[in-house]
Amino acid sequence: MTVDPRAALDRFQAALEAHFHAVSTRRNEDDPAVDDAYDVLADAFEVYDDALVRVHGETLPFYPADDEADEDDDIDEDDLDEDDELDGTELDEDV
Repeated sequence: MTVDPRAALDRFQAALEAHFHAVSTRRNEDDPAVDDAYDVLADAFEVYDDALVRVHGETLPFYPADDEADEDDDIDEDDLDEDDELDGTELDEDV
């Protein structure tokens, strides 16, 4: 199924507006409206990016954050042993 990039862009823009509204009118830290708007925005972004690729062979210059990967990257300094302390340089073990 090919989505019209213009329609996908319109949907993405509406999702941005809805997300901004949810954030700016947040009632508390765990407001479900913000979570819902985040999910809709992420989906609209992916649909727009996919439509650009399929129709124009072009991608956007950024990607949505991967929440699960970000959780793995966070280091709690309280959990580090003295030998594990970071010296200001971080090495990526995957390289």
